[in-house]
Amino acid sequence: MVIANNLKIILKTLPERVTLVAVSKTKPNVDILEAYNTGQRVFGENKIQEMAQKWEHLPKDIEWHMIGHVQRNKVKYMAGFVSLIHGVDSLRLLKEINKQAIKYNRTIACLLQVHIAEEDTKFGFDIAELPDLFTNEEFIQLKNIRITGLMGMATYTSNLDQVRNEFKRLKNSFDYLQKTNKEITILSMGMSSDYQIAIEEGSTMVRIGSSIFGARNTH
Repeated sequence: MVIANNLKIILKTLPERVTLVAVSKTKPNVDILEAYNTGQRVFGENKIQEMAQKWEHLPKDIEWHMIGHVQRNKVKYMAGFVSLIHGVDSLRLLKEINKQAIKYNRTIACLLQVHIAEEDTKFGFDIAELPDLFTNEEFIQLKNIRITGLMGMATYTSNLDQVRNEFKRLKNSFDYLQKTNKEITILSMGMSSDYQIAIEEGSTMVRIGSSIFGARNTH
């Protein structure tokens, strides 16, 4: 019952406006079911084929979120069921998601990943690129995707002021885009190490794994 207890403790700390994505990457189905039986319905994975295998065997009312870096050649494996793709970092990827969504007669919700960290290993659009994307003719033609918000990851650092400032920048971009696009409602920022700061800075969705499921298995 460790997972269930961890989940309950975290949920008590979250404001109503914040959605919890339980990051279940590398975790077995039995762990996911323990969280599911506690009431959790939104789970995040970072590998498409692992997520597809879990989708096949687990309850169909689970919302699966793809939270990792997305390779275009693997979009087809999740296009039929994924609820939200967090890490969309290029127009080329948006085109591929749209192409695969058409095959399933779906509109797939996506978050634009924005590069806010001082780390080259993080992906994402530069903040300055966002307004131009929404007026790009190729982007406007994509009818089977829906941009519902932004996602960002802060620098992995003990400097909490830096983390807060990075989240502030992303929130400012979110507010700016919301003025002209009413579908922009999700601001996905904050993980186990920094989600409290993210919530203080306006996050509406947090991605928490190790604080629920324990240390992640690596493979």
